[in-house]
Amino acid sequence: MRWTLKPKPSSEKVKVLASQLKVNELIATLLVQRGIENYDQARQFFRPSLADLHDPYLMKDMDKAVDRIENAIANGENILVFGDYDVDGTTAVSLMSSYLKSFYPNVATYIPDRYDEGYGISYKGIDFADDNEFTLIIALDCGIKSIDHIAYANERNIDFIICDHHRPGDELPNAVAVLDPKREDCSYPYNELCGCGVGFKLVQAMAQNRNQTIDDLLIYLDLVATAIAADIVPITGENRVLAKFGLEVINSNPRPGIKALIQNVKKKTLTITDVVFIIAPRINAAGRIKHGNEAVALLTEYDLDQAEQFASEIEQYNSDRKDLDKQITHEALSQIIENEEQQKFTTVVYSENWHKGVIGIVASRLTETYYRPTIVFTKSGDKLAASARSVKDFDVYNALEACAEHLEQFGGHMYAAGMTLKEENYAAFKEAFERTVEQTIHPDLLLPEIAIDAEINLTDINEKLVRLLNQFEPFGPQNMTPVFLTMGIKDTGFAKGIGQNEEHLKLFVKQNGSVGFGTIGFNLGNKLELVKNQNPFDAVYCIDENEFNGNVTLQLRLKDLR
Repeated sequence: MRWTLKPKPSSEKVKVLASQLKVNELIATLLVQRGIENYDQARQFFRPSLADLHDPYLMKDMDKAVDRIENAIANGENILVFGDYDVDGTTAVSLMSSYLKSFYPNVATYIPDRYDEGYGISYKGIDFADDNEFTLIIALDCGIKSIDHIAYANERNIDFIICDHHRPGDELPNAVAVLDPKREDCSYPYNELCGCGVGFKLVQAMAQNRNQTIDDLLIYLDLVATAIAADIVPITGENRVLAKFGLEVINSNPRPGIKALIQNVKKKTLTITDVVFIIAPRINAAGRIKHGNEAVALLTEYDLDQAEQFASEIEQYNSDRKDLDKQITHEALSQIIENEEQQKFTTVVYSENWHKGVIGIVASRLTETYYRPTIVFTKSGDKLAASARSVKDFDVYNALEACAEHLEQFGGHMYAAGMTLKEENYAAFKEAFERTVEQTIHPDLLLPEIAIDAEINLTDINEKLVRLLNQFEPFGPQNMTPVFLTMGIKDTGFAKGIGQNEEHLKLFVKQNGSVGFGTIGFNLGNKLELVKNQNPFDAVYCIDENEFNGNVTLQLRLKDLR
């Protein structure tokens, strides 16, 4: 584990901001590190407002998209809302279809089958549209590279509107409108939206056209916040606004489907992290184990009893998913050892029996053991399909592009991607991928990094500091929970291992006579010897509020110690 202390920002900037905001220099430092350097930026950060959302018509092709939908409605055409089977796709389809159905009946949804059709726009989906007289398809969270599919649809007089957030290739599909803030020729001010976020901008544009206000769209923000959390996009700019207000909806008045998923959760107020670990995996489980349609059915259901029925089925899929994920991870780790590949620069594993719905999760699990770019393959029809996951600061998409000659197709972004190839090309691809990563990855990136915001003393920690830190929420990429380093602290004689196998570490620490803090280190039980007998040590940690029997105390959550 390497510890990296973030560079200290300019002391001049920190002083100016601290005096403008009347906060201490530690808070000002944390803000400047996040790109917040003046009063107005701080106001937007601490008090995100729906007024901060950009005009949707700033997005290239937005006017074309709205005109085509309005024409379809005026002419009584059938509209098919098409989206991927993951959380971003199913929330986007639920958002778009439920908005359109609020004033127009001829709307249906289509989620491709993960096993039969694979990722993205499918010929089968276009044939379904053709057979059922749909003349307009709105594709969400997919389509930016579907050149051939869109040409196939055009031959059948079916128009496409694409709402995507993945990186475009050299050529754009010949659709009526291509909404993607990552288009080279799109000057939209924020390009980190998720697929559901791009769908929301289209809904926002239609709403403006119909004299509705942003207040009329609040009921959809629980879906947008769920997608933002699940897709691990930066919680900055527009995403921060959408996540904040979406979380408020989740916590106060969520749609019946989300309410049914979270009603057994003990917590009163859910955070973005809770959405990532509680809501998202359950929505994902439908598409992984059964079919993404089940997630859309849950998220568009208005009757709570029916939603609870759907949610209990999805709970079972999630339980099955966990079992599969455990079993396949175990098999993959065994394969790495059997092939003596522990020392390589990459992990590439394959078994034709692995369940396609969980290979992405397994890839993430393998990076926890062998910290390096990882690809997990399984059999899918007559080809092999795979999910890739990367490590911090290494662009796996670029690495795949360098090996494209061996692949049938691939897509994704810096940290996660999907691909298919012919079985006979597997060995050549595996070799090429290893070679590419070996030549391009900096050795430091093969060690997990803890990025530390600031070095502080325990005397700096008090309730006022924590109140201010709580206002940094919602946390997420580019606005992570602050991590602190404190040197020379000691346990006061309470150190012990806890948990079934004493895998966790519980301490009560002080520094030079400071007040003491309860401290928990998950999976750090192996460091018990380091801290016994009041040996001094350095620690990196986050500050938590721990509630027990109605009492709230400050607690340090250790990330590592040495």
